[in-house]
Amino acid sequence: MLSSVKEKFLIFFNAQRHIAPLAVLRMAFGSIMLVSVVRFLLKGWVNAFYIKPKLHFTFYGFDWVRPLGALGMYALFALLIVTALMVTIGLLYKIAITSFFLCFTYVELIDKTTYLNHYYFISIMAFLMILVPANRYFSVDVWRKPNLKATMVPGWCIGVFQVQLIIVYFFAGISKLNHDWLIAAMPLRIWLPANSQLLLIGGLLTHLWVAYVFSWFGAIFDLLIGFLLLAPRTRKAAYFFVVVFHLFTAWFFKIGMFPYIMIFVTIIFFSENTHLRIIAFIKKIFRITGTDTSQQVYHVAVPKARLIYTLLVVHFIIQLVLPFRYLLYPGKLYWTEEGYRFSWRVMLMEKGGTAFFHVKDPATGHKTEIINSQYLTPFQEAQMSTQPDMILQFAHFLAQEYQNKGIKDPIVTAESYVTLNGSGSRLYIDSTVNLAKEEDSFGHKKWILPFHHQAQ
Repeated sequence: MLSSVKEKFLIFFNAQRHIAPLAVLRMAFGSIMLVSVVRFLLKGWVNAFYIKPKLHFTFYGFDWVRPLGALGMYALFALLIVTALMVTIGLLYKIAITSFFLCFTYVELIDKTTYLNHYYFISIMAFLMILVPANRYFSVDVWRKPNLKATMVPGWCIGVFQVQLIIVYFFAGISKLNHDWLIAAMPLRIWLPANSQLLLIGGLLTHLWVAYVFSWFGAIFDLLIGFLLLAPRTRKAAYFFVVVFHLFTAWFFKIGMFPYIMIFVTIIFFSENTHLRIIAFIKKIFRITGTDTSQQVYHVAVPKARLIYTLLVVHFIIQLVLPFRYLLYPGKLYWTEEGYRFSWRVMLMEKGGTAFFHVKDPATGHKTEIINSQYLTPFQEAQMSTQPDMILQFAHFLAQEYQNKGIKDPIVTAESYVTLNGSGSRLYIDSTVNLAKEEDSFGHKKWILPFHHQAQ
């Protein structure tokens, strides 16, 4: 049994496969990134998220990542557009995809207010694409230097993307196996009726049983779809469900480009014949002539191969372990959000709150209530109010502000009320704790009140 699994694993990753799926993935990823970045610019989000805010909520350990100023940020996004286009057409591919990965990840690290699973996913996909020769077929690089052409690549060059997508879907499914999602149909029983104005199906969405159907279907879909895409017999039907599922989520929830990204990149599961037909179709559209039936095998030098294998092993170990780190923390995950990010937990909770901050001068006893909007954008304030690490960061920022005004060791406290999945508003953190003295770390934040605090 074990030897059979090992044999299949070795075949999956080492057998020579046609490079066409990799070339199509390069074009699909590059083009959807091009559209995404242009959309981001047109919506004015560069200014709203990275230029306008006075404070940025950096990730722990990445305080050194700062916005580059208006000119620098727009230049960075211009570079993202150029590199996305270069990736699409396969021009100076290694430089383009590496630059895209670095620039995109840098932007995402500036402020966790804008953290989304699909931004994390894009960084991972860009990183993996650095490791593979996606420009060795049907690219400008090959047109410029025909000796670069390869038609066959080791199976891992394609398999790593399939495994990554299975991980994303499967862990998204595991995260739905909880009371709120399956038994209470939360948060869909709140979100679906909000779409009651939709033509034809709007009235249906107000029924409770529909929320249960969507909840259970969503969990089963995420748990199984990656494996169904992998199996040739079920692949076409599975991809049909991928398209339908993501188009519905895009229609109902307005979650940006994520549904379209997933529809595009899951094409990687299809056979080489499908991808060769896609390339033939593109050739026809752009009137690209010429047929070359020769076969060239892509060889990786041993030292380079060892480096890539090491990076991949480390990467996938992190991918498998990181979603479970929440088990190291006490309390309800959705309440504390300790270990929540970077775990493929997509649209699992409806959370809202309000936070009031006070700064006290220990010398005089004078207490000042903070007007959050003087320092934060409405979006930042909304996100900060329900996320403990952001509450702590804002408290530290206020402490520094008031120290600069001449108050020595100001005492910063916060009174925050949060509601989770329709549970009713309740006190979120200990309002007697001086947050200015609390250190940020990966450890448990003891000043977060238990979810059942007021229910007892």
